[in-house]
Amino acid sequence: MDFDLSEEQRLLKESIDGLLADAYDFETRKKYMAEQGGWSRAMWSRLAEQGLLGLPFAEEDGGFGAGGVETMIVMEAMGRALVLEPYLATVVIAGGFLRHGGSDAQKAAHIPGIIDGSKTFGFAQLEKQSRYDLFDVATSAKKKGDVYVIDGEKFVVLNGDSADTLIVTARTKGSQRDKTGIGVFIVPADAKGITRKGYPTQDGLHAADITFTGVEVGADSVIGDPENGLPLIERVVDDARVALCAEAVGLMDESLKTTVEYIKTRKQFGVPIGSFQALQHRAADMFVALEQARSMSMFATMANDFDDAKERATAIAAAKVQIGKSGKFVGQQSIQLHGGIGMTMEAKIGHYFKRLTMIENSFGDTDYHQRRVAEAGSLI
Repeated sequence: MDFDLSEEQRLLKESIDGLLADAYDFETRKKYMAEQGGWSRAMWSRLAEQGLLGLPFAEEDGGFGAGGVETMIVMEAMGRALVLEPYLATVVIAGGFLRHGGSDAQKAAHIPGIIDGSKTFGFAQLEKQSRYDLFDVATSAKKKGDVYVIDGEKFVVLNGDSADTLIVTARTKGSQRDKTGIGVFIVPADAKGITRKGYPTQDGLHAADITFTGVEVGADSVIGDPENGLPLIERVVDDARVALCAEAVGLMDESLKTTVEYIKTRKQFGVPIGSFQALQHRAADMFVALEQARSMSMFATMANDFDDAKERATAIAAAKVQIGKSGKFVGQQSIQLHGGIGMTMEAKIGHYFKRLTMIENSFGDTDYHQRRVAEAGSLI
């Protein structure tokens, strides 16, 4: 199998690497973090100008019709630069719902705004009791004439404090843990009855806890089947997991590079600590963990195109397991090899470890996905 990038993919990599190298050093990131919502609108516009927000969308919808490899390239670059802008929430997740399940009218209403950077989204899915089970939905959407009335609470909605539109999962029928009776709704973030409480997360991003109280939306806000939305949710969340795997590879790659540079210059007993064989062995082990993660990220990217949903889900779960293990190892070793400075807010290495830790816990942690792989194996 050929793993080399095509000429177009190499140009894409050079383009985004060049953009982020020019506009996203660690000090500039701090300035972006201080802006409203914790990210830069000017930077978001630059991503739009370079066509990066339109990559995965079909040409007939105004996009470039790119595939999973292109998303992998972008997410790796964003991981290396610790990008704060809501690419995952808006392009990967919200864009995924529109691509996989949106009607022509919904695509026409929302995709152009994503592509030109004028519209951002949040994915309101997590609930207090749901943990990682996508089918555990207590938020209700009751049909009332020509509208649905949404009531409930969602937590840790990434980009939820500044998004102008929300993708909301809500139960249209059945009990809390039924795998049927779940709908997906497009809801304006400023709709009457919505209350948002925003806050920064541990990795420097922003999220919100959102309460829905009698929020009315039309039937045209439903993406796909209002009573059988779980397969669509699982499909899009798999997209998100694959994107997070790629981002984690970028984070690990930069963590290793930064750590090796540090041990080459940090002196102890009059010599660089990188000359100590024990530390060289640690750096080599970090490299092995990174390459294992990179291989599994590439595997997940290819597996995301599998037609069989169970086969796809198992492959991506396996990748998430390796990403979680590698990310934890590389992150911990990076901090320890930096010594005390690695624990400070001033050192960027700690911020890489924070983001790796958040990724490990997003859409299922290592233990959760290891159980999924084991259960799939027991059915073979």
